[in-house]
Amino acid sequence: MDTIAELSLEDFSVTVEPGVTRKALNKHLRGTGLWFPVDPGADTSLCGMAATGASGTNAVRYGTMRPNVLNLRVVLPDGRLLHTAGPGRQPRKRAAGYDLTSLFVGSEGTLGFLTQATLRLHPLPEATAVTVASFPSVGAAVACTVQVLQAAVPVARIEFLDEVMADACGRFSRMELPAAATLLLELHGSRRSLAEQQQQMEEIVQQSSGSSLAWAEGLDEREQLWSMRHNAWYAALALRPGCQGYSTDVCVPISRLPDVVVETKQDLQASGLTGPMVGHVGDGNFHCILVFNSQDPEEAQRIHAFTQRLGRRALAAGGTCTGEHGVGLGKRALLQEELGQEGLDTLRSIKAALDPHNLMNPGKVL
Repeated sequence: MDTIAELSLEDFSVTVEPGVTRKALNKHLRGTGLWFPVDPGADTSLCGMAATGASGTNAVRYGTMRPNVLNLRVVLPDGRLLHTAGPGRQPRKRAAGYDLTSLFVGSEGTLGFLTQATLRLHPLPEATAVTVASFPSVGAAVACTVQVLQAAVPVARIEFLDEVMADACGRFSRMELPAAATLLLELHGSRRSLAEQQQQMEEIVQQSSGSSLAWAEGLDEREQLWSMRHNAWYAALALRPGCQGYSTDVCVPISRLPDVVVETKQDLQASGLTGPMVGHVGDGNFHCILVFNSQDPEEAQRIHAFTQRLGRRALAAGGTCTGEHGVGLGKRALLQEELGQEGLDTLRSIKAALDPHNLMNPGKVL
């Protein structure tokens, strides 16, 4: 079940089985001028990424899994085989009936087994440049993100680290990184357009009291920076050796992002928790990696209370209790607050229609 079943360069599409991972697909695509850009960090199964609605660092430009899945082959709980867009179909857009593909993307294994996925591919950019900018405060860094998006800079990645996370990542990856609120920014384009984007980015960062920018355009240097970012989980755990990590996320409208991030930072400090913050802030999505002693019931309770406040803070700001990590078990109550009873009842009706015996991942989401 790890076969790349079909590749159409002219249609910018590929069909993969469940065992094909993100890195394996992009290795297979070398030399074609195409790639699959959704990058959650880990080298995960592409069908698993569809089932969890994964996204990651490139989502601000290329989207999450949902718009990048064209069709799915699903084994339903009763054994029937469903092609969500019809057998063998891979249109770029469709208006025929309900969007069954989107229903199964992000369903967290509660509706069926994904046994094949047809995915949208993208052209590789001609040129890429990455830079790191430091800011005097969390608020300044996140406000800069809003300005970049409002200026319509076609940024490919814009990642946020608070000062705790930046310091931890720098030490863990043995890189020189100031212990300050930080943005990692990546631009894609032609060589000519990239120069214009870099100048525009430098002006916005300077207006936001950010540091001067040094651009990395070589592959090795770029990969080193993103390896540091992708190791954030391990860098956070290294802050308290022997302790456990718990990651939670929310997503809010871009206009509310600066206030919500600052309020969350204040909440972490007031709660006495170790919780470095990191985020795909170009989407309004950020994470707290909470590192705690699992043998301390009082600290575990503070973690739970904090995560509930964070979810409700995002909901009050017009956002969602999870932009990436999903509902699972831990956010079922928040899901009801987010959707309301009518919304939750509709989800339960769909679940009952497809899985009346509750065989698929019982107890999760609903």
